[in-house]
Amino acid sequence: MRFIRLTFESFRFAWNALKTNLLRTILSLLGVTVGIFSIIAVFTVIDSLKANIKDSMAFLGDNVIKVEKWPLEMVPEYPWWKYFKHPHPNYTDYEFLAENLKNHKGITISAIKTGLTLKFKNNSISGTYLEGFSHNYNDVFEVPIEKGRYFTYQEISNGTNVTLIGAEIAESLFLNEDPVGKTIKIKGIKYMVVGVLEKQGEGVLDTDIDLLSYIPYKSFKKIFVTDPWWGRGSSIAIKGKEEDVGLRELEGEITGLMRRKRGLRPNQENNFAINRSEFFANIVNSIFGTLTLAGWVIGGFSILVGGFGIANIMFVSVKERTNIIGIQKSLGAKNYFVLNQFLFEAIFLSLIGGGVGIFIVYLLSFISLGSLNIVLTFQNILIGLGVSCVVGIASGIIPAYMAAKLDPVIAIRTN
Repeated sequence: MRFIRLTFESFRFAWNALKTNLLRTILSLLGVTVGIFSIIAVFTVIDSLKANIKDSMAFLGDNVIKVEKWPLEMVPEYPWWKYFKHPHPNYTDYEFLAENLKNHKGITISAIKTGLTLKFKNNSISGTYLEGFSHNYNDVFEVPIEKGRYFTYQEISNGTNVTLIGAEIAESLFLNEDPVGKTIKIKGIKYMVVGVLEKQGEGVLDTDIDLLSYIPYKSFKKIFVTDPWWGRGSSIAIKGKEEDVGLRELEGEITGLMRRKRGLRPNQENNFAINRSEFFANIVNSIFGTLTLAGWVIGGFSILVGGFGIANIMFVSVKERTNIIGIQKSLGAKNYFVLNQFLFEAIFLSLIGGGVGIFIVYLLSFISLGSLNIVLTFQNILIGLGVSCVVGIASGIIPAYMAAKLDPVIAIRTN
């Protein structure tokens, strides 16, 4: 109980000292405020960008491996002339993999066409995307349907002229009407709307899913050429059962089957690409890792200046209260009581500065930045307060230690 009482007294002394020298306190905490604001603002923007980009990339799927013509590579000189000679995956490749692959949750083939105009009566919308896919597409990728239903197995197998349309397409073509059961025209061909996708909104990567419509793959082939060597290129997507080890095993199984299907000899290179969905995530993490480091560096300099400012004020505070320290120690105050008194004052000073910086970030989070939604997370608040505590301890420990070691007789005589 005595320790708790003395600790509380230390807090009270520190708080009174800060209130007594209010202007000095404000000037001292500015450096910490700017430093914590810089770091937490960078972290908050990065976290918000990550979340927004992750939502924008949801169409890539999780634990998905794609068989495509072009490999995803980050190299200074991309050898496009080499990959240009490769054929696109085709429907027979898809059927072969679907029959022989074992370790997967789902497999589908799809192709996409951009820049289409869709029509309903006198209404039309341009710049839309049309994707044709085979059965089990919804086992590999998320297809969020707000109204209506998904394609039936018979519709996909027979290439029936049915479609799922995005929210913006539904709003533009049908206004206040219910699109389900109505007929729209795609390339002059009639398609019955069986469902409407949930509204997603435009992401940071400008992937407006609301302008996307789906049709069965065999129906897509009736409109557009999907030959392996020319026309619209297709992509085979396979969803793995597990991450890391499971995906590596699946990748090896896919590679072996594709080489067998295409009759490649052991000394021949693959004429197809195996791409994993986390490729883009790795690029994003690499970029944001650099930005995070920049935030620490920029904020670190401000915090360093703020830390020196707090240390300087604490040395001045010890000098001003030397006589009081001597009286306290002569009345029985222990060294740790004096140490805590000044150390808590430094921590208080730093925490107030850090808290103001975090509060400014919180206020800025209400500013609209288009599609980017800025959110100050609890984790970043803890980081800001934690850094503030460390700065306060580092800045106040030496002055506090010097105050605790003062001789009471000499301290009382000091003017």
